[in-house]
Amino acid sequence: MQESIFVVIFLCVYFLPTIVGTKHKNSNSIFVLNLFLGWTLLGWVIALIWAVKKD
Repeated sequence: MQESIFVVIFLCVYFLPTIVGTKHKNSNSIFVLNLFLGWTLLGWVIALIWAVKKD
């Protein structure tokens, strides 16, 4: 039970840039960047900055 809660919390934090950027016209690109480079801190930060930036 605790492992599944940990996995859900981890995935929510990992995909935070994707969740924040869902209303952007480039939301698919943010998702792809987050999916493939989100495991690096730099890729995650870039995706998050892109997600909060105005179109």
